[in-house]
Amino acid sequence: MSRTSRLPSSLLRAAACTSVAALALTACGSGSGSGSVGSGSGGSVKVGLITKTDTNPFFVKMKEGAEKAAKEDGVQLMTAAGKFDGDNAGQVTAIENMVAAGVKGILITPSDSKAIVPAIAKAKAKGVLVIALDTPTEPESAVDALFATDNLKAGELIGEYAKAAMKGKAAKIATLDLAPGVSVGVQRHNGFLKGFGAAEKDVACAQDTGGDQAKGQTAMENCLQKEPGINLVYTINEPAALGAYTALKAKGREKDVLIVSVDGGCTGTQAVKDGKIAATSQQYPLKMAAEGVKAVVTYAKDGKKASGYTDTGVTLITDKAQAGVASKDTAFGLENCWG
Repeated sequence: MSRTSRLPSSLLRAAACTSVAALALTACGSGSGSGSVGSGSGGSVKVGLITKTDTNPFFVKMKEGAEKAAKEDGVQLMTAAGKFDGDNAGQVTAIENMVAAGVKGILITPSDSKAIVPAIAKAKAKGVLVIALDTPTEPESAVDALFATDNLKAGELIGEYAKAAMKGKAAKIATLDLAPGVSVGVQRHNGFLKGFGAAEKDVACAQDTGGDQAKGQTAMENCLQKEPGINLVYTINEPAALGAYTALKAKGREKDVLIVSVDGGCTGTQAVKDGKIAATSQQYPLKMAAEGVKAVVTYAKDGKKASGYTDTGVTLITDKAQAGVASKDTAFGLENCWG
């Protein structure tokens, strides 16, 4: 994975310790969790990026996109992340610190779409442009703009693909979801059912995985125990899909169960190529972040605020194309993947 060039570590450490003091334990030390970094030529415009974590490959790629755009536009990038997916308190602190440091705009992937809203409102009241990336806030209007995958469409694409790939065979469906109430997970799940032409009553087993591979394996084991005849598995992301594949393989079922997923990371796309996952809907985190940085730069230059929803695209990736369902092969997927 390519990286953009960075300032010398001594300067990064000094900048992080000076401008974002409350994040200093991480920015100035070697721990994990929230952090801050400068990028670009040290211009007066500061842009903040706050992700759910700094370890998930999706957010690593998002940070790379922001770094590259910041360098191109000659602005300073400050970054922070939760210590874990769901760390709303960490994200609130990051917003407060970035506002105090004088950022012109903040890009954020909310860990808690509802709980983060008051902190966002305070930032906006101080004239900071706030853009959600990937995950909408609740309500979506809490931010100035949203740059994200159409997660409902991503789900619909793999639902349509699964319907075509089943070729009229009766489906016994397992859904390996994210977590209750998380908008991204809800939209993908609902999109899958819509695309397949199914309803909740048609789901034989539904389990939450948090998007984690180990939890995905456990969830699949539970579903197989509940309904051994499952032949179609929808997963919230590819780590959960690979967990499901492991569980199915242990039962000798990996070849007769169709697995479809969403994300399009490099590991997941390779799994499609290897035949472990039938298809995935690929999204583009680098593009989300790059466009977000450029929107803040525009706001800083002429006061024009980005608004509404910008769809950053989604592509169905599979090497077993189905008639009537638009897709690209894994060669395209691997050229455009992340992580």
